[in-house]
Amino acid sequence: MYPRIIINSKKIKENIQQLKEMCQKNHIPFLTLVVKALAGNIQAIKEISTEDFLYLGDSRIQNLKKMKDLPQKKMLLRIPNNQELSQVIRYSDCSLESEMKTIFKLNEIAKKQNIVHQILLMFDLGDLREGIFFDSNYKQDIQKIVQLTNIDLIGIGTNLTCYGGVLPSKDNLNMLVDIANSIEKSLDIKLNLISGGNSSTIALFNQSVIPQRINHLRIGEGYLFGRETAYGKQIDNMHSNAFVLETKIIECKQKPSYPIGDIGMNSFGEIPNIVDRGIMRRAIVGIGKQDVILENLIPEDERITIIGGSSDHLILDVSKTNFQLNDVIRFNVNYPGLVHLMNSAYVQKIIK
Repeated sequence: MYPRIIINSKKIKENIQQLKEMCQKNHIPFLTLVVKALAGNIQAIKEISTEDFLYLGDSRIQNLKKMKDLPQKKMLLRIPNNQELSQVIRYSDCSLESEMKTIFKLNEIAKKQNIVHQILLMFDLGDLREGIFFDSNYKQDIQKIVQLTNIDLIGIGTNLTCYGGVLPSKDNLNMLVDIANSIEKSLDIKLNLISGGNSSTIALFNQSVIPQRINHLRIGEGYLFGRETAYGKQIDNMHSNAFVLETKIIECKQKPSYPIGDIGMNSFGEIPNIVDRGIMRRAIVGIGKQDVILENLIPEDERITIIGGSSDHLILDVSKTNFQLNDVIRFNVNYPGLVHLMNSAYVQKIIK
């Protein structure tokens, strides 16, 4: 069935092995394998994951629930709302937290279930997404956390580049380490994990700038696409094309390139900006904007140009090719493209 996304598990596993070796060389022994882009596809997650990761990480409780029978420990990557807390305790071993009321409620629920739930307390170092702001007065709150009977504060972490685009650096990662050292000294506790971010931190590898106490990362795009996300550079010896979208041509005809008649809004409420390129051979494939943002697709055949599309149709200029009706056209995808395609019920997932 088409459209379908082909998942090359061999390439992904080779990327994971390379990533683990890189982390070891940079003195980072612990990893959370972030699988949220796979949208809870258990077959794919089983195929690529091993038990030598500290956690499998996902942002959605629904996906962690699907993973409940997998042997790996699970980490919830998005701070939960109050209606999710019972499921957080049930389906995750560790969660990222920053709100005291949420942590207190998690403790109550964990106590009722006779479970000790781990948390990684998040700090905002300036990217302005989640976390306790770095210069706030937080030690009294942490003192209350360590006194909770069913919450285990295993460490602290941060997120960088995800919202504000703030790059990981020697300075802000040292800031995180300083926060950890200060907490440990003032409260006489030990923090086992200092989580220094995500795939963007890979950009600092082999530069001797990552502080020694940074011992954990949460990596997704780094192993899925073999790229660091601070500058978008490809990582040596890693695959960028482990995911390929295959579509079939459902119409292929010679047509003008510019619409005929008065132009108003299209089906997405936009006034289209269309360039007149004369007569062209136009192919339509059966995928559209409800499945993926079209700009996140890259035709494998460089002679093909994406013209546009609607909710269910993608229009291509194939004038320079020999493609015909029912032929398969393949696309490489980027990370946001993968996220949308994996979440579309209309795209078949094939694992090889």
